[in-house]
Amino acid sequence: MVGIELRGVTKTFDTPTGPLHAVNDVWLCVEEGSIHGIIGLSGAGKSTLLRLINLIERPDSGEVVVDGRELTGLSEEEVRHARRGIGMIFQHFNLLANRTALDNVALPLAIAGVAKREQRQIAIDRLETVGLPHKRDAYPAKLSGGEKQRVAIARALATQPRILLCDEPTSSVDPQTKGTILGYLREINRRFGITIVLVTHEMSVVRAVCDVVTVLDRGRSVEQFAPNDHLHRPRSAIASFLARSEIVLEPLGDDASVAVAGGE
Repeated sequence: MVGIELRGVTKTFDTPTGPLHAVNDVWLCVEEGSIHGIIGLSGAGKSTLLRLINLIERPDSGEVVVDGRELTGLSEEEVRHARRGIGMIFQHFNLLANRTALDNVALPLAIAGVAKREQRQIAIDRLETVGLPHKRDAYPAKLSGGEKQRVAIARALATQPRILLCDEPTSSVDPQTKGTILGYLREINRRFGITIVLVTHEMSVVRAVCDVVTVLDRGRSVEQFAPNDHLHRPRSAIASFLARSEIVLEPLGDDASVAVAGGE
């Protein structure tokens, strides 16, 4: 079953040097419950494509369909309501420095008007999901990079989204912590059935967790394949060029909350 469908979406920005075709006639289907990677070099249009899915950026043309509902035909108020089912994780965490980890996770619940007692309980549960219940009273300045990103994941999960959009979620952490973050994303996908779209410039990240990957080049989708299909041979020059180093994820026990050995 298709969870996300982009039908010929295009997005162009005006720049001092002329129009920039960030996303150019992209057709894409993301299966419900899958982890779908979007990969390409810097400037390929990956982050813009991600923001088109939840209409942070509105396409100039084309349609965005989420859970069978065309978002591009909705009013701004209807789009804001639809976004409650779509969580987002950013490269640089975007945590509020003057709020504890618990308060950062509870923030989207407060915005949604959830009662304070319920906010706290949900936030504690989400911090437990990412293995950080002991850090709930810590401020971001006291957290490592990996811990900040795990708090950001917990915050994105606070509203029980059906879809999780991840914009370079491992780019600001070290290689060992990278495996930890990806392990949590894979376990969240497995346990809760959340559809994940993950933007990256690293093929190793795609091979570690993604079921399918779409390759972008200068705003166009040039190739799509299953990254762990060992018989697949890249058809595009850009797919052949991308890095091939590996990230190894430790297996998670069935009874574990979510934990990856060797990480933060």
